[in-house]
Amino acid sequence: MFRGGNHLAKACAVALLACTSCALQAPKPKLPEVPVAFANGTAGQVAWPGRDWYHGFASPELDALISEATSTNLDLAGARARLTQADARARQAGAAILPSVDALGNGNFLAGHSTNGGAHELDWSALLSASYEVDFWGKNRATADAARLLDTAARADRDTMALTTLAGVADGYFELLSIRERLKLAQSNLETARDLLEVVQARFNAGASDPVTLATQRSVLASAQLALPELRQREAEALTALALLLGREPEGFQVPDAALDSLAEPRVAAGLPVELLTRRPDVYSAEANLRAADADLVAARAAMLPSLTLTAAGGIQNPAMNAAVISLAGTGPGLSLGAGLTQSIFDHGRLRAVRDESRARDEELLASYRKAVLSALVDVENALAAIHNLDAAREFQIDSMAQSQQAFDGAQLRYRQGAGDFLAVLEAQRTLQAARDQYSQYKLARLQALVGLCKALGGGWQLQE
Repeated sequence: MFRGGNHLAKACAVALLACTSCALQAPKPKLPEVPVAFANGTAGQVAWPGRDWYHGFASPELDALISEATSTNLDLAGARARLTQADARARQAGAAILPSVDALGNGNFLAGHSTNGGAHELDWSALLSASYEVDFWGKNRATADAARLLDTAARADRDTMALTTLAGVADGYFELLSIRERLKLAQSNLETARDLLEVVQARFNAGASDPVTLATQRSVLASAQLALPELRQREAEALTALALLLGREPEGFQVPDAALDSLAEPRVAAGLPVELLTRRPDVYSAEANLRAADADLVAARAAMLPSLTLTAAGGIQNPAMNAAVISLAGTGPGLSLGAGLTQSIFDHGRLRAVRDESRARDEELLASYRKAVLSALVDVENALAAIHNLDAAREFQIDSMAQSQQAFDGAQLRYRQGAGDFLAVLEAQRTLQAARDQYSQYKLARLQALVGLCKALGGGWQLQE
């Protein structure tokens, strides 16, 4: 009867341990639902950007700026430092899985004197000690896994920062070129307004024009002159923004000029949405943080269960053994072995509070992961929609500028010949200026939309195990 009961108790203990072990396992990754295809994608076209996606713009100046930003950007330097910290924390957590070994040296001199005489004694030891917490419930392993996953997340965060920085440099460079192009257009508009003013002034002097017409054209000339300082201010701000991205002082910082028309457009097309989850470093970082929170929850649950610690120490000591009951005088080898079992009985609910905090943290990061996936899909859809709509507007933009130029040339020629109306010239002039400026901004929007698509598709990032 007793032996059978013993076997039954052992079987129950094994079953209980198995259930407890299953209960402490980290939950399986929560796979988000993603659409089958992008709404604004092009069927049959797949061209994910490479890590050197910026080479597709065929701009040596841009390549040089990005190369410099990669090594000198201060945000990237901070991200690299945070990654080094995460690496160190992962090594610290991983060390808890293995036994710790220490060298101990101890000396204790005892002396005394009484009516019976005097005595002295030197007790000393030179020992190696080892301690090991049996990771029966997987607490230490879960803690190490959490630190390793946080290290992975820090690596993905660094890559996200790098992608954001490179895209920022490209956007800033294109904006600078666009402002400079608009400056040239503003100067051209100024020259045109000045030439037309000379014609109006000559007609006024000849009595063929009225003071209102003359004042109107002078107002147009003044407006054209006012546009230059504003654009120069924007050029200065674009330069300083680029300098900041490169980690350089703005004083004396210059960027060579280039025409927007000289830039190429890289061929980029989105693949399947499910592939995006492995190509976006920010999505992978959110997933790694979620998995780390899962591991932290396992560790918090395991901390509520008993812990077993084994200790051992051995070496040379004097006395050879000095225990509570028996003492062995003389110098010789000594050995001590120990085991300690600890179970929290009453801690005012601290361990349960830690577990509840870990569970809430896990739920928070699950929401953050789902948001990261949705944000990635939104980024791609917005970039694809922008490119699609810009493609549809290209022909109209070019035709608008060409027709505006033709209308202004014709109206100006008739007015010079004395057969045209000044108001028609004035309206044609304003329309042409607006069309030129709009086309310049259109070219900038196309380039920045392509940069946005490359960034939204992960900029060539791939998971490296």
